[in-house]
Amino acid sequence: MPPARGNDVALRPILDADLDVLFDQMREPESVRMAAFTAADPDDRAAFDAHMARVRARPDVTMRAITAGGRLVGSIASFRVGGDTEVTYWIDRACWGQGIAGRALALLLGTVRTRPLLARAASDNVGSIRVLTRAGFVVVGTELSYANARDAEIVETILRLDGPSPTA
Repeated sequence: MPPARGNDVALRPILDADLDVLFDQMREPESVRMAAFTAADPDDRAAFDAHMARVRARPDVTMRAITAGGRLVGSIASFRVGGDTEVTYWIDRACWGQGIAGRALALLLGTVRTRPLLARAASDNVGSIRVLTRAGFVVVGTELSYANARDAEIVETILRLDGPSPTA
């Protein structure tokens, strides 16, 4: 199969049939380390299934599968936490650096109109921070937060999007 490219990215609802692939993607060791703020045990399938059932049922969550070239390559979501709406995404490590995260984020921002919108990333995850800033998010602060994947407190960068995304 040819490599996926950012220009053939689409979003669709997550299907039950996607869960095996998403579970495998979300437990790949380097992906887990870079994401940092993950499940306590990425290998716990029962916890993954319970989490996915909860978030897919929440009316305040917009969660989509990301496909590239028709292949499932990740997931993206917006969700309410406290009084804020945040975005999150996960891209199959084999697809990093191909523009997929940026295109998926632009597609999500075109449908999720809530502003301001927040995003968070481990401060050393420069790739994810770059995706967010290219989409119009600006860094508004940092905080020290406990990261399950690293079993330590690390600096987390907080980003905010107030207006329309230049890529949407």
